[in-house]
Amino acid sequence: MNAADFPDRSPQGIASVIARLGAEGVLAPGDRLPTVRDLAAELGVSPATVSAAWQALARTGMIVSRGRAGTFVRGVQRDWLTRRVRGLAPTAAEWRLDLSLGTPDPALLPSLESAFARVSLRADTGRYHDLPVLPELFAVLQRSWPSHPEALTVVDGALDGISRTLEQVVRFGDRVAVESPGFPYFFDLLDALGAEPLPLEVDDEGVVPASLAHALTGRPSAVLLQPRAQNPTGASMSSERARRLAAVIRAARDGDRALVIEDDHSGLISMAPDVTLGRWLPEQVVHVRSFSKSHGPDLRIAALGGPARVVERIIARRMLGPGWTSRLLQTVLLDMLTDPGALSAVRAARLIYRDREEALVAGLRREGIAAAHPDGLNLWLPVVDERAAIVHLAASGIAVAAGSPFVVGEAAPHVRVTSGLVAADASDVARELAAASRAPAR
Repeated sequence: MNAADFPDRSPQGIASVIARLGAEGVLAPGDRLPTVRDLAAELGVSPATVSAAWQALARTGMIVSRGRAGTFVRGVQRDWLTRRVRGLAPTAAEWRLDLSLGTPDPALLPSLESAFARVSLRADTGRYHDLPVLPELFAVLQRSWPSHPEALTVVDGALDGISRTLEQVVRFGDRVAVESPGFPYFFDLLDALGAEPLPLEVDDEGVVPASLAHALTGRPSAVLLQPRAQNPTGASMSSERARRLAAVIRAARDGDRALVIEDDHSGLISMAPDVTLGRWLPEQVVHVRSFSKSHGPDLRIAALGGPARVVERIIARRMLGPGWTSRLLQTVLLDMLTDPGALSAVRAARLIYRDREEALVAGLRREGIAAAHPDGLNLWLPVVDERAAIVHLAASGIAVAAGSPFVVGEAAPHVRVTSGLVAADASDVARELAAASRAPAR
């Protein structure tokens, strides 16, 4: 590393070079970086300029300061996170605005305190072999389901339900059709199962029918879809698109062997109507609806409905593990799905998220960035260079998620922005995002 490596000696330019050298392996985890004064002297800039670059890199988690010992390239942290998930978000916490997480705004979640206060005296231990779903909750879920499933149960979050469903139908070496861009956890889950992903193209209405038809020639054992507020693109599927996708599956050779698994992760905060291919393919669709985004991630509850031959096997397998989802938490969820105050809070949150998305998209368009109106919490922003965009935003105290973990194989560079968290100054955030989208590779 020498002065010639730094043609742009602004804080962003210096940070971009260090980030590139780390990505290329020239700088390895644990390598000690020059001191601020030494590098400033070599580049002929002020120590404040290098210090600003170091701060930007520290925010992204690329480097760490160890006081008098110096500043070092950071090694991989949190080995319990899977490969793509480790690449999703920065590890540092000091952000002006963290738009990397894909999580709901805590201020827009309905009150758990009042729900617990109302149900605590009704909670009991139950019996190990009781029904896995409270009958009253079952009735509420059944009335609101977008189709008429043979069986319904609750699980510990959407990913738990999707994982357990895949385990019923996917064997080592099988193929699974999955959206790309799509949710990184799905790709890592398929890796863990030893399955091969067949990427599905996504447009503004979800999966492209021709792409699904092509993937079905690979005879996948499952098709994994996000019908609403697709993560990361924000696309929501129309009823007509769902009908066309169902027709593609019905017409495909051995199409009836593929189980369709739908992840309705944003559920009640999505502006789009609930939709499922189960309306046309009831015998081969499992629909999973999460309440994390609408009612609270730590509730860890999702509902799962579909053909009895699949759902009942999932229930039976859970009896050899957690057994059931806490009936206390089920009672809390039931209360919030029927309490007028909680219902009103979720409806209000849905509209606020919509308004925030529209304000940010409008700001981006004023900056010359053509962006679709996404549904849910996230926006998929095209950039010239992923790493340069992340470093540019870090210099402004803004965190976004790297786009590469969201794709299978090669794709045009993007970053994912949790636009639902932009509660104020949408125009200012849009300007920073637009400038980052144009930041060139160093």
